[in-house]
Amino acid sequence: MESVVINANDLRVGDRFIHQGKIYEVLDHQHVQPGKGGAFMKLKVRSVEGGETDTLTLRSEERVGKLIVEEIPVQFLYRKGEIFYFMDMETFEEYTLPQEKVEEMLKFVKEGDTLKLLKSGEEILGVSLPKFVELKVESTPPGVKGDTASGGSKPATLETGFTLQVPLFIQPGDIIKVDTRSGKYVERVKD
Repeated sequence: MESVVINANDLRVGDRFIHQGKIYEVLDHQHVQPGKGGAFMKLKVRSVEGGETDTLTLRSEERVGKLIVEEIPVQFLYRKGEIFYFMDMETFEEYTLPQEKVEEMLKFVKEGDTLKLLKSGEEILGVSLPKFVELKVESTPPGVKGDTASGGSKPATLETGFTLQVPLFIQPGDIIKVDTRSGKYVERVKD
């Protein structure tokens, strides 16, 4: 992996960095200057390997390795067991990734979708999802008019098998926009 050493204070949203042997992507950052003591960075991060989110607190002057990451546009071809196959959209080179590197994307992508493969040096870190995806609703119970006891939402299973809460007016066959960062419904896509 290729990286440059920077202060934690210089990290921005979208940056990927190494901290204590783990690779993280910055989702949100906040510079905190307490009345007493040194300044620090409060970071909301996602583990590149596992996909789980966490909060890190680093001293502003603490040194971290910011990764030099190349984003390669790829198409998700297919899955064979626990191996996932992708094709570079420009060179047609094929990449394979084990399931643990793509676990988080499984909820939001289907064969044929375009993603970005994250590569640092010769090492493939994983894939980057778009912020929003459009997916078809496979099944959802009918919404009952006036039924707002559940907050005006109901569960819906998407074509990828992912289940989320949607408004009562959503029907099977509808295409909806989903935020991949939160896994929440955004809107119904007009035909």
